[in-house]
Amino acid sequence: MNYITDKLIKIKDKGLYRELRYIDTAQSPRVKIEGKDFILLGSNNYLGLCDDFRLKKAAIDAINKYGVGSGGSRLTTGSYDLHKQLEEKIASFKGTEASLVFNTGYMANVGIISALCDASWVIFSDKLNHASIIDGYRLSGAKLIRYKHCDMNDLLNKINKYKGSNNLIVTDGVFSMDGDIAPLPDIVKIAKKFNMMTMVDDAHATGILGKNGSGTASYFGLDNEIDIIMGTLSKAVASEGGYVAGKKDLINYLINSARSFIYSTALCPSTIAVSIKALEIIEKDEERRVKLLKTSNWFQNQLKVAGFNVMETQTPIIPILIGEVDKAVEFSKILLSQGVYVPAIRPPSVPRGTSRLRISLMATHSKEDLEEALVKIKEIGKELKIIGGLL
Repeated sequence: MNYITDKLIKIKDKGLYRELRYIDTAQSPRVKIEGKDFILLGSNNYLGLCDDFRLKKAAIDAINKYGVGSGGSRLTTGSYDLHKQLEEKIASFKGTEASLVFNTGYMANVGIISALCDASWVIFSDKLNHASIIDGYRLSGAKLIRYKHCDMNDLLNKINKYKGSNNLIVTDGVFSMDGDIAPLPDIVKIAKKFNMMTMVDDAHATGILGKNGSGTASYFGLDNEIDIIMGTLSKAVASEGGYVAGKKDLINYLINSARSFIYSTALCPSTIAVSIKALEIIEKDEERRVKLLKTSNWFQNQLKVAGFNVMETQTPIIPILIGEVDKAVEFSKILLSQGVYVPAIRPPSVPRGTSRLRISLMATHSKEDLEEALVKIKEIGKELKIIGGLL
């Protein structure tokens, strides 16, 4: 136990110690955390559907029909007709032949990459890709080459230097900590030139970008151009689970080869029912998506005018770059004491020297919520000398 205690001391000394906070209400613009009221600016509930009455009814109806547990893995007793409906819905939503649902987005990435790739593969991965992509590569035994963030010249240079007989280019569609969008048209062009497979993690784009919210490929008009589209059902979709969409042969192969799928008890029927209903709503509710993006653009501009560095974000993910770990943590703590919840993001979630506040907006935030939060963010920013005194 001394080893563990020493490790914890080192984590605390570096300012990287994290604690859990317990929310007492639904994920809404205003929440209670441990009995106190807060404006919530840190949720991935982008479309504000987590407390939607239609989704709650779908869950209740599914519980009344199917009970509460799935009873087994998908390949034993855990597959329900609802799973089939959801996978057909996702395939239609993404414009692919088929899809497969995993228990989480993390398990989807780990399962896809470790099942597809082995030591004969070279994986070219954006430097800021999600940790689950890195862990998938580690399990696969493939050679990983990380290219500079969204830098196509660096990608080309590394392909020319390291490409093998089997190659995969993998990128986030929307980057979870920076909020910017991958240059998919360039990636597809490069992949075609070198006969490489492409994979996009669309976790933070699903429901937000593209026609009917179908994601990054649609946003760029690249339908049917991406070999493997992965995403989550736990963010804009307001449910749980991950998915992969692509050719039918790919899906059948993963059913038989992805260990994180094969050896996991299936998601419960109520969760699957919520995902189906949420996708139905997302496809039809353009107004909600437009409002979210319009509000996000306004909020970003307000922060820029005040002097904050919000990087190159183009989405509801709005980073305020601080740099130092201690100052980012202090900023977040002061905001918390004033009733605004914004998490401080530190290494290893982001590179050293780029600690930040990660703001994420919901379509259901009111102008009043955001104006109140902005006043406090600006005041604290001046107190901590992150921005100048005159606004």
